[in-house]
Amino acid sequence: RIAHYPPYCSKHNPIEHRLFPHITRACRGVVFHSLTIAKQFMEKAKTNTGLNVTVDILTGVYATGKKCATDFLKTMTIAFDDYLPRWNYRAIPKDY
Repeated sequence: RIAHYPPYCSKHNPIEHRLFPHITRACRGVVFHSLTIAKQFMEKAKTNTGLNVTVDILTGVYATGKKCATDFLKTMTIAFDDYLPRWNYRAIPKDY
């Protein structure tokens, strides 16, 4: 699944509106000396409606400019989402 939002269009991103204010509040006044401290404080964020935060630290190194396989479009079906289909879609193997 490929899902992202257009640049400078946070109005389309419900996560920013529901989650980031609570993370900001949970981390207010904290100096992040390590990733562990940042993770601990972000995980404390929650809302009155029961939204809890799960934090994972990605340690992988991801190459930029990597091209897809030459037969990608022949072996995959692209299914566009209903919400922002230009930006959100899935690549499904044809023999799946």
